[in-house]
Amino acid sequence: MDRRGVFGAAIAGVSILAGCTLAPKYVRPEAPVAETFPEGPEEAQELHASDLGWRDVFADERLQRLIEIALDNNRDLRVAALNVERFQAQYRIELSPLFPAVNASGQATFQELPAAIPSSRFAPKEQYAANLNVTAWELDLFGRIRSLSEAALERYFASRETQRSVHIALVAQVAIAHFQERAAARQLELARQTLELVRESYRLTRRSFEMGVASELDLRTAESQVETARFNLALYEQRHAQAVNGLTLLLGTPIPEDLPQGEPLESISVRTDLPPGLPSDLLQRRPDILAAEHQLKSANASIGAARAAFFPRISLTGAAGFASTELDQLFSGDSFTWNFVPRIDIPIFQGGRLRASLDVAEITKSIEIATYERTIQQAFREVADALVARKAIEERVQAQAARVAANQRRYELAERRYRAGVDSYVTLLTAQRDLYASQQTLIDAHFERLANVADLYRALGGGWLETSQRTARAEEADG
Repeated sequence: MDRRGVFGAAIAGVSILAGCTLAPKYVRPEAPVAETFPEGPEEAQELHASDLGWRDVFADERLQRLIEIALDNNRDLRVAALNVERFQAQYRIELSPLFPAVNASGQATFQELPAAIPSSRFAPKEQYAANLNVTAWELDLFGRIRSLSEAALERYFASRETQRSVHIALVAQVAIAHFQERAAARQLELARQTLELVRESYRLTRRSFEMGVASELDLRTAESQVETARFNLALYEQRHAQAVNGLTLLLGTPIPEDLPQGEPLESISVRTDLPPGLPSDLLQRRPDILAAEHQLKSANASIGAARAAFFPRISLTGAAGFASTELDQLFSGDSFTWNFVPRIDIPIFQGGRLRASLDVAEITKSIEIATYERTIQQAFREVADALVARKAIEERVQAQAARVAANQRRYELAERRYRAGVDSYVTLLTAQRDLYASQQTLIDAHFERLANVADLYRALGGGWLETSQRTARAEEADG
């Protein structure tokens, strides 16, 4: 067998050996959480919250339009998408050493040597060459390059899951910001109504004072109520403006003026019966958990690269082309030339660098395991907290609504009794304050109810789909 045949056989054998790596076998860590959620089902459910599209969870047309705008313009989401492209390019860089780097080169040499040099009379004054070069192609016998490319691939997968996580979080954040703006608008409206109410009460009290029926104490108390209402109005004007600013930041663009009319806070339509599933479902549905697992797999692959560094590294360099002293004879049959330079590097003493690199890789994997487990625990807590709050918030909304109704009736009776001279102004003032406070608390309860839906939807991995999977399949079947 000639040298070319030997070389080809060697390459074939090396290619077979290069298919394996020294990375440890990946085993997913056990989830360090309970098997079921508090206030959750004990068995797996056919439908999961992450299968629901955000249009089906948030039916308010204004909110849907806001989410669309945010998904098109939000800068955090744009950065996440660009990071995916960056990690994809990085993976291609790490993968490229598996293939030979072939370069084409052309060269012309012109020289004139002194006649005093004996060999100069035989040295050609002109030399021409054209070659295809393979420069230092490493034979990946122990999987070092494959491990590095696998680690880069897992980082790319992690970046894609991170993008999904940002997308999901953005949907929930826009929903909560919208609810907050609606709550602030409702509180602002209530503050204006209360100011008009206390101003009318002040006018009646002043008239009674002028007629000698009411005391100056009642008059000054009514005047104080007006100033308090003015203070609250300024406060809620500020809060509403800040809520609009926060929503604008999430949208990444000014809020359009042609949006659909927003529903009142207490009438906003949301789906509250989100199916939570089991904690094990989160491992496949929460993108932050999937991203943490891909980072763990990347660290696991890096151990293979660190182990492979202890073994010899074989690289091949070669060239084939034409060389001639005459340009017009450069590509003639007898001007063909080639060279082949195999090289082996065996690590003997590195000052502990290789051992330290392996230690770093193994410690990094341990860190990623802990990070993965912590991410699962955090996800479990977010879902558990939202489920526990869901039932309690519904009861609080109902109780607070009944309290507002009772305080409204109490205020009406207190005003009648005061105008009739039966009760003091203090009784009326107390009833008025309690009514206003209970109305504000009811607005807060309605906001918490809506925000809880958005939090639970995000915690369960929902928000990536625009329409529910079942709905999408039904539309395809109809089409």
